[in-house]
Amino acid sequence: MDTVFVDTDIILDLLAKSEPFYIHAANLFSAADKGTLKINVSSLSFSKLNYILSKHYNADQAKKKLLKFKTLVAVLPVTDKIIDLSLSSDFKDFEDGIQYFTAIEHAVKILLTRNLKDYKSAEIPIMTAEQFINQAALNKE
Repeated sequence: MDTVFVDTDIILDLLAKSEPFYIHAANLFSAADKGTLKINVSSLSFSKLNYILSKHYNADQAKKKLLKFKTLVAVLPVTDKIIDLSLSSDFKDFEDGIQYFTAIEHAVKILLTRNLKDYKSAEIPIMTAEQFINQAALNKE
């Protein structure tokens, strides 16, 4: 089974049904639901998602969406070391640094995001949900 780390933007594509990205996010999380893919996310993603969803839904609705979503993923902690690595890194976007180092510190070998440009110096493969799904489909043939 493949294991990936998923950045907050792809999760938001799923939960907010953001077009044209929703279909790829839905396919990704459908694979997790079927047990053919293990998806990891950072604990940071939940606070950010709750904040964004609370702008569009009431607090109870936002929490229900997150509770349902949580059944699809493993939540990885953001540690003191991860914050230190992010603060001393070359990442222009601090949150991207946190996401990246969370994946690295938990030995996740692939990070999925829509924001490829901010991960140019990454030492693990960085790809979009669409690229990952297409690659996974080719590997099954």
